[in-house]
Amino acid sequence: MPHTGAFPGVERRARPRVEPTSWQTAITDIGPNRILIRGYPVDELMGRLSFADAVYLLLMGDLPTPAIGRMLNAVLVSSLDHGVTPPSTLATRNVATSGAPLKDCVAAGILAFGPHHGGDIESCMRFLDAGLCLQRTGHSRPDAARAIVDDCLRQHQTPPGFGHRFHTRDPRAARLFQMALELELDGEHVQMIRAVEREIEARQEAFGRPLPVNVDGAIAAITADLGFAHDLGNAIFLISRLPGLIAHAHEERARQPSMRQIDPKDHQYDGARERRLPESRK
Repeated sequence: MPHTGAFPGVERRARPRVEPTSWQTAITDIGPNRILIRGYPVDELMGRLSFADAVYLLLMGDLPTPAIGRMLNAVLVSSLDHGVTPPSTLATRNVATSGAPLKDCVAAGILAFGPHHGGDIESCMRFLDAGLCLQRTGHSRPDAARAIVDDCLRQHQTPPGFGHRFHTRDPRAARLFQMALELELDGEHVQMIRAVEREIEARQEAFGRPLPVNVDGAIAAITADLGFAHDLGNAIFLISRLPGLIAHAHEERARQPSMRQIDPKDHQYDGARERRLPESRK
């Protein structure tokens, strides 16, 4: 009988046929002349929902309340841009100076997000959850805050969501907390981070420098109270910063010579002077 295997002495066996199986998604349903996002026709959402409302719908599966929509809109505005010094901005501009397409420049900036830039939101959400777990087991809120701060000191770590290279008081965090209070969205995570803030202020000497709550900490506490999963906290920062990366890539390509060496210390701002919103926008 002739040999039919791939190698002498090895019998070829027929592979079992794998039947295609269906898989599920609950995000968007597409049909002829119809696009449903979480069940809502996209053309009905257009002009009726803010971008923040639509982001919430897409990520969380339902429409936000007016208060949540306003809060999330403020969160998205808070991290639009932070000048030329962040690693993501420098990565974007360095790729842009090569003449690369806009999408490649922005992709480079997104890839520059990491635990120390943009990733602190998830770390802070987990940090606050550790304090809340202690509180649920009988610790008071101040004691729980003290315990998680002690843990950071033992490990010689800065508590996630605290401290900033430039700001001794992050104006973005202050405004977000103010809005959370006004909109009655200051839940247990916001209350915990404020308790941690007080504990850190009382023990500033142990850390050796002021550690104000930064915008990452505020976003972490607020998005956690809004029900976002840890990794979606980082996603909110990514969505927020994307327009800033696009603006830097476009400006680099339009205003600067190609193939230049970019030193952020050499930059000079020549844009609009400080101005205030018109009354109709307040």
